[in-house]
Amino acid sequence: MAHEVHVVEARTHGRFLVRAPQGVARGVLVGFHGYMQDAAILLDELAAIPGAERWALVSVDALHAFYARSSGTGRVVRGWMTRDLREEAIEDNVRYVRDVIERTRARFGWRLPVVALGFSQGASMAWRAALLAGHETAAVAALGGDLPPELAGLAAGAPFPRRALLARGESDEWYTAEKIAADRARLAARGVELTELVFAGGHEWTGAFAAAAGALLERAGAA
Repeated sequence: MAHEVHVVEARTHGRFLVRAPQGVARGVLVGFHGYMQDAAILLDELAAIPGAERWALVSVDALHAFYARSSGTGRVVRGWMTRDLREEAIEDNVRYVRDVIERTRARFGWRLPVVALGFSQGASMAWRAALLAGHETAAVAALGGDLPPELAGLAAGAPFPRRALLARGESDEWYTAEKIAADRARLAARGVELTELVFAGGHEWTGAFAAAAGALLERAGAA
C-alpha cells in the first residue's frame, strides 16, 4: 500500500559567532563555512584576511549538525543541506541568515556595507544571503562553490551585489573550470564587477584567496 508523505515546519536554533572590529567598523563580513566544518573554523580564516580586523566578523553555523565519525573523535560538524527536502531547507536557511544579518547590522550600524563570503557548500549560502535574505550586499566572495541554480533565473531587478570574487583551485574537482565559467557569464550579464582567481591547489582555502578577499573588502569598504 502506498504511503502518504507530509512535511511539517519545525522550529530549531542556530548559532553564529561574532568578532568585533578594532575601532570603528568599516563593514560587516558574514561568512559561511563548508561541509563538515563549523563557524569556529571559518572565523579563524576570516580573521586572517588582510584588513579584516577593521570589519565586524560574523561566522554562521549551519543548522544541520552531525558527528564526524570518520575522524575518530566524535567531533560535531555541520552542513547546510542535502537533496532531501532541499527547497524547505533553503527557505529555513534564508530565514535564519536574514535574522543573523539583521541582528548584526542593528549592533554595528545599518549603513555599513555587508560582504558575504562562503567556502564550498557555504559559497552557495553566501549567494543566497546576498540575493534572498532581504539585506543589500556590497559584495560576495565565493571560494570553491557555485551560484545555486535557483538563483540563476532571478528576475532582472534582483539585488545582485556590485562586486564579486570567484575563486577555485586549479585542481578542484568540485568547482570546475566549467562551473566558474558559467558563473562568470551569469554574473557579467547582471553587470557585476568580477574578480576571478585560480590558484595552485585544490578544494581548499589558501593564502592567495585570503589576499584576494582582503582586496575585495578594501574596495567594498571604500565604496
